[in-house]
Amino acid sequence: MSALLSVVFLGFFLGMRHATDSDHVIAVTTIVTRRRTLGGAVLIGVLWGLGHTLTILLVGGAIILFGLVIPPRVGLTMEFSVAVMLILLGALNLTGIMEQIHAALGSGRGPHSHPHSHNDYVHSHPHGHGPGDHGHGEDETPQGWLDRRFGGLGLYQALRPLVVGLVHGLAGSAAVALLVLTTIRNPAWAVAYLLVFGVGTIAGMMLITGTIAIPIAYTARRFEQVDRWLATASGVLSLAFGLFLAYQIGIVDGLFTGEPHWTPE
Repeated sequence: MSALLSVVFLGFFLGMRHATDSDHVIAVTTIVTRRRTLGGAVLIGVLWGLGHTLTILLVGGAIILFGLVIPPRVGLTMEFSVAVMLILLGALNLTGIMEQIHAALGSGRGPHSHPHSHNDYVHSHPHGHGPGDHGHGEDETPQGWLDRRFGGLGLYQALRPLVVGLVHGLAGSAAVALLVLTTIRNPAWAVAYLLVFGVGTIAGMMLITGTIAIPIAYTARRFEQVDRWLATASGVLSLAFGLFLAYQIGIVDGLFTGEPHWTPE
């Protein structure tokens, strides 16, 4: 009984600590800055944690149960996918902010043409910002069509944090599984540890996203400019860290040059 409790507590709290890794926090921050409510941000943390736990269980469980060996190039490729994802998240955030600025600069004029946004959908056509000048309703866009059909379910809004969690779990699954194998020899207990570790990661990410969302929700209601700067800063940080990881993995660790060398961490 004491051994079981030790596995549960150890796995849970190490999972919570794992959620605080810098690449995890940067990725979810980039997503959370597009939200405006505390509940929505916490849901992002849950979805990220579920995606992370799923790949940890699948890949880590396969390593434990079937003795799979991850070649260095495959391991580096899994980690490189995190760098690519961070770059894409940062670029998407910065693109959305620039479109909002362009739309703000174009407000108050007669009919004209420039890229403008309807929530997350951006397109361009001649329009104005006065009554009746726009040329189509706010919901007459692909984004509006998706909102009408899937908005209630929240299905497509959930995909981004879920996929980000899947990628992060894929990159870290080998390291977690190999660490477990060095301390827990029983395969069933080792897989159980992975499950508890995943639950701890979900809990930790819920706390992180909730903490991040509190100032964002406050500034979104009161200080639109500050909210925009927060979103811009998260995009720049995600893009910069992603580029750093890409250089570290692709060049320094040899994924694209010479002999790859990889040690799960």
